[in-house]
Amino acid sequence: MKAFVVDKYAKTGTLRLAQMPEPALLENEVLVEVHAAAVNLLDCKIKSGEFKAFLPYRLPFILGHDVAGTIIKVGPKVSEFKAGDEIYARPRDQRIGTFAEYIAIDQADVALKPQNLTMVEAASIPLVGLTAWQALANVKKGQKVFIQAGSGGVGTFAIQLAKHLGATVATTTSTNNVEFVKKLGADVVIDYKTQDFETVLSGYDFVLNSQDAKTLEKSLTVLKRGGQLSSISGPPDPAFAKALGLNPVLRLVMHFLSRAVRKKAHALGVGYSFLFMKANGAQLARISSLIEKGIIKPVVDKVFPFEQTNEALAYVETGRAKGKVVISVK
Repeated sequence: MKAFVVDKYAKTGTLRLAQMPEPALLENEVLVEVHAAAVNLLDCKIKSGEFKAFLPYRLPFILGHDVAGTIIKVGPKVSEFKAGDEIYARPRDQRIGTFAEYIAIDQADVALKPQNLTMVEAASIPLVGLTAWQALANVKKGQKVFIQAGSGGVGTFAIQLAKHLGATVATTTSTNNVEFVKKLGADVVIDYKTQDFETVLSGYDFVLNSQDAKTLEKSLTVLKRGGQLSSISGPPDPAFAKALGLNPVLRLVMHFLSRAVRKKAHALGVGYSFLFMKANGAQLARISSLIEKGIIKPVVDKVFPFEQTNEALAYVETGRAKGKVVISVK
């Protein structure tokens, strides 16, 4: 099968289009013919080697974390799905590889594709949907939530989900996208080109951080005492290292990486945690229900043909995508 692989970690390197063997199917897995695969900033970070300390893939490996497609074969212990099912998924770590014509996925990571979405639209959902779902798990009606980068992949989904949960939502975006994020449901919109969010926002219950270290520190100050910040851009913390079962050396490294932000959070009386979303088909099925009811709608910026996967990655790395970027494989 054709697939785009990482031969070596490099920030400026490109993926190689290669002929790879069809994936071996384990007893709890389904074999999926890939119709579409979304591109995430996570793909860029893994390609560059940024996460190789706790995600040590054996080179060469196929990249890609989002998929929509059709099941063509099931393992002997698969009970939830059958050949012919149209599904979408975020395969678990160590079993990624959606930039390919086929992929084997554990049935626990799979959900039926929302009936009202195309394959391209469905492929845009799993990683950002699960990230938002897991980040906002404890948000309650009436709370104030600050979601950074509202026009990005995670932001567009998180705004819609937070509004569904009954929160008041603030976000940041560029001048050109102010009306766009308002239509998604944002109540307070800060144009980062002309405003500093830390001078506008205060008393927030929750912050979803996706930006750099400087923005992270500022974000802690908009929380009320007892509030919580969850960061999907780092730094990793000791709780994450423990949950991942990392060795003592890596646990110590992550302790020091997050020491400054945890110290500041403690001084402000707020909480800090690093979120690295986990594959979860059951949660994805609940997201499907919200999509089929029209509560959440996918936002797709651009669609690239499979042969232009490297161009799709380069576009995502510019940070200019409004919503998600998707590769049409089939």
